[in-house]
Amino acid sequence: MLQYDLVVVGGGPAGLAAAIEANKNGMKRIIVIERERELGGILQQCIHSGFGLHIFQKELTGPEYASRFIDQLQALEIEYKLNTMVVDILPDKSLHVVNSQDGFLIIQAKAIILAMGCRERTREAISIPGRRPAGIFTAGTAQRYINIQGYMPGEKVVIVGSGDIGLIMARRMMLEGAEVLAVVEIMPFPGGTNRNIVQCLDDFHIPLLLQHMVTDILGKARVEGVVVAQVDEDRKPIPGTERIYSCDTLLLSVGLIPENELSGKAGIVLDRITRGPVVNEAMETSVEGIFACGNAVHVHDLVDFATEEGRRAGRNAAKYVNGELKRGANSIKIEPGWGIQYIVPHIMELGNAATLFLRVDNIYHDVNLVVKYDGEILKSLKKEYMAPGNMEQLVLDGDDLKEKKPSVLTVEVEKRNAK
Repeated sequence: MLQYDLVVVGGGPAGLAAAIEANKNGMKRIIVIERERELGGILQQCIHSGFGLHIFQKELTGPEYASRFIDQLQALEIEYKLNTMVVDILPDKSLHVVNSQDGFLIIQAKAIILAMGCRERTREAISIPGRRPAGIFTAGTAQRYINIQGYMPGEKVVIVGSGDIGLIMARRMMLEGAEVLAVVEIMPFPGGTNRNIVQCLDDFHIPLLLQHMVTDILGKARVEGVVVAQVDEDRKPIPGTERIYSCDTLLLSVGLIPENELSGKAGIVLDRITRGPVVNEAMETSVEGIFACGNAVHVHDLVDFATEEGRRAGRNAAKYVNGELKRGANSIKIEPGWGIQYIVPHIMELGNAATLFLRVDNIYHDVNLVVKYDGEILKSLKKEYMAPGNMEQLVLDGDDLKEKKPSVLTVEVEKRNAK
């Protein structure tokens, strides 16, 4: 059995940042376990620019961003294992690990940080009818084929879903010479950020079909086309609005889900909306000594935010191992109010500072974002525009909840003309 102070599961940006921050806070016996053949996570296939503006005040590509943290990790001589899978986490914080070089390993940790990232929803998640011909890919798979393996998935493309990966792949396919016929979105608003709507669709004159869905996939051996129809308020196809798009490729960008199998095996309570662990402001889960960060908790718009969460998890994991982390004395619940999908963290200690990440459930103009504690308004922020594709942040310092009794904190959307 191998002994470590900290085991970080996942070598993407959040996991690397967590390991580095833990080391800077005095932890030396650290190991990062990564199932892929290289560190960096999904960033290695994200060759477009736009990363690092918050952390480095510089626009970097995904591999450039990842390399900065990989270089730091190696300079600090933090141990890591590649091509290695964690298959189980036991209540005593021991991990069952396998790889082709060492075989089966048991690693005993004093603290664990879960940073496994997220996975894409598949065709089965949205139940598109039709055959199963070649030419149907998730957007992330297509991205890896093009950017890592040099393989072009197709020439005439329809994209289902307007998540950021799908928008970025619409641009990427066009740049590689493919024709993107349309991006089809069932909701009345796009799922990606405004920046990607403009840079990836508008700049390339790719139509975005809101309140539309693919109702059938045509073709037997290979995709030959898709049937697209408008939907009503209940997201049901409207008869007579069908249109056939002749194409050879269908990309799916229909949402991301935190990798949560290990979280579930560890007995961690999961949020029913995000599908990631319930965490407090220290990024500690419901299981003492197990922390989580990045897209393993909830899906982020910016890698910079996932990095900041990783740093917070690493810093607090070091405090936990050193017996310095205060928890559970005066904890309060943080709950989404009207207009809010979810809020992370879910719990916090009175008197502690916390950065709240949240998403709204619709597009809102000229509203207030209101923070209430036990029904009393703590702060109200004017918002000209909010959308589900854009994550919002709220910073609470220790004084915001000073000398309060344990209760419930809520965040809600309030119309400006509301009394």
